[in-house]
Amino acid sequence: MVSIEAYSKIHKSRWDDFINLSKNSTFLFRRDFMDYHSDKFDDHSLLVFKDSELIALFPSNTIGKSVYSHQGLTYGGILVKSDMKFTQYLELFENILNYYFEKSFEKLFIKQIPSIYNSDFNGELDYLAFITEANIYRRDIISVIDMQNDFNFSKDRIQGYKRGVKNNLEIKETDDLDEFWNIILIPRLSDKHSVKPVHNLGEIQKLKNNFKQNIRQFNVYHDEEIVAGTTIFQTKNVIHVQYIGSNMEKNLLGSLDFLFYNLITKIFPKHKYFDFGTSNEQQGKKINKGLIYWKEGYGAKSLIQDFYEIEISKFDKLRNLIV
Repeated sequence: MVSIEAYSKIHKSRWDDFINLSKNSTFLFRRDFMDYHSDKFDDHSLLVFKDSELIALFPSNTIGKSVYSHQGLTYGGILVKSDMKFTQYLELFENILNYYFEKSFEKLFIKQIPSIYNSDFNGELDYLAFITEANIYRRDIISVIDMQNDFNFSKDRIQGYKRGVKNNLEIKETDDLDEFWNIILIPRLSDKHSVKPVHNLGEIQKLKNNFKQNIRQFNVYHDEEIVAGTTIFQTKNVIHVQYIGSNMEKNLLGSLDFLFYNLITKIFPKHKYFDFGTSNEQQGKKINKGLIYWKEGYGAKSLIQDFYEIEISKFDKLRNLIV
């Protein structure tokens, strides 16, 4: 028998233990990461059991009659172990949809985890989204360097790196995010895009303190003055660029090219993938030409991330799937 329980704090240790075993989990799904902004979301995450054994997790929140793979996270989906068989996945997915249906929810929105973050194949959800006639309401592309294969830097990126060398730039890793946040990131986002970082300084510093091995800060200095930096989210397979910023002299000094040339070739050369994130705007409908050009200058290629909208009542379409 499959049974489902809504997450509560009594499940924390069991939840986090499962994250360590799942084929499609990263540290973002650990409760100390998810719960830092618990006041902003109505959490309705699920634990799925089969004969009392925990077999799946679904990090989620709700708004009105809609359920979302957690909106506080960059990606989501149903978290399972590598030994999960397709028929078992089918059963648990049907039960999840039925659970929400009985609670009068109408739609389920899932932003699928990109394949590079998985430790094993993870196509079950994509197939069952097709069976339930899901709508792909958004499709982003993320720019990723496949570090396991040959890739080349463009002349522009190499020239930028050489300018950094000529200007005697220095890279330092730090546990303190204050300097980058207040001197570089917040002013640049405000001036260029009239926005603020998704995480405020207090939030990101708390996360950094909780996940020292996963959240790393690299700053670039010119004559002891910070001129650029990036906040990295490090997972088993992937180095993800979460935040990036520089002062107005980035092209003159070569600060960002100097930084990323060193990160890719000297600091993280043994990782499988280097993920620069998306260059999409307007809900995936537009691409920032300059941004994607810069990322591709490091040898990054495009990988898709799909966003599904599923009518929960269509769980009945799963019942006669197996012949």
